[in-house]
Amino acid sequence: MKIDRPFRVLLTIMGLVAGYALILYSLPQLAVIVEFELDLLITSGLLAFGSLLVGGIAFVLAPYLLKGLRQLTSWAEVRLENAPLQDIFAGAIGLTIGLIIANLLGSAFARIPFVGAVLSPLGSVIFGYLGISVALKKREEIGSFFSGISLFSKEKLAKKQKNRVTKILDTSVIIDGRIADICKTGFMEGPLVIPGFVLEELQHIADSSDLLKRNRGRRGLDVLNRIQKELDIPVEIVEKEYGDISEVDSKLVKMAQELDGTIVTNDYNLNKVSELQGVAVLNINDLANSLKPVVLPGEEMEAQIIKEGKEAGQGVAYLDDGTMIVVDGGKKHMGDHVNVMVTSVLQTSAGRMIFAKLMNGSYEKK
Repeated sequence: MKIDRPFRVLLTIMGLVAGYALILYSLPQLAVIVEFELDLLITSGLLAFGSLLVGGIAFVLAPYLLKGLRQLTSWAEVRLENAPLQDIFAGAIGLTIGLIIANLLGSAFARIPFVGAVLSPLGSVIFGYLGISVALKKREEIGSFFSGISLFSKEKLAKKQKNRVTKILDTSVIIDGRIADICKTGFMEGPLVIPGFVLEELQHIADSSDLLKRNRGRRGLDVLNRIQKELDIPVEIVEKEYGDISEVDSKLVKMAQELDGTIVTNDYNLNKVSELQGVAVLNINDLANSLKPVVLPGEEMEAQIIKEGKEAGQGVAYLDDGTMIVVDGGKKHMGDHVNVMVTSVLQTSAGRMIFAKLMNGSYEKK
């Protein structure tokens, strides 16, 4: 390894310096013990001997120390990789607090002769270990003090990750345009994924010779531009080819399975196909239907008859949200505002229909 030789040289130099310092520090005590004045020659010899001795030991032990250091770092890397992120943060906080306490106490004990020099580093080790141990056991309580930080709570972290499932938009829901308003209200979180083949289909529609298709395609591109620029939500365009699949809907289902994401659509057929394939779907039409006002048989409401119904004598009116009201006997009041009573409500995959009957003597000419 490239680091072996520099490490060995560095450790040898440190050994030479340590040996020199050790002999230099021991010379006064040695002179007292032998009761002999050390001249320059003896002093120099002792310094050289001590430096070479400790430096030689360091030179010999360097490969073994390096091997042990590598094993220690490998063990630490494996433990840190497998440890949850909230445990690492909690351990770091506990270690910091433990070392602060050890430093405060160590400054007082350091003045004690002989044992003071030992108590200070020993206290750092003991209090550091206690800090990590207590913090890991109390990480949930520590996290409660940080209301904006959910890394310390496994339940909060799992819930947050669950709510941020990847949403894959299909062509129909982009052209529809309501997805931008839903994202703006904050009821849908990102990240939003725009498949490359969906963007390509939008561009083909926008370049169509048919005026209606061209306008729908351009509106879809404008909606994407609005989502990317105006909304604070992550949007990613994913370029992925599925050469063996030609249908866009099949590609969407395949991508959702690979990304473990949810398809956002208002296409009824794609909704059913996705459910059969075990892919989660968010249907914008289902959301719109669920937000329509609830009416029950027997309730009264006002409506304007605007056209004839399919059956004889029926008239048709609409609520503000587009819900159709079929009024029995309403044909003769075309254009009039009438009061009706709800008789039944029919929920279909295409939407909701309300059936009602006229209330006697309760209408107003247009």
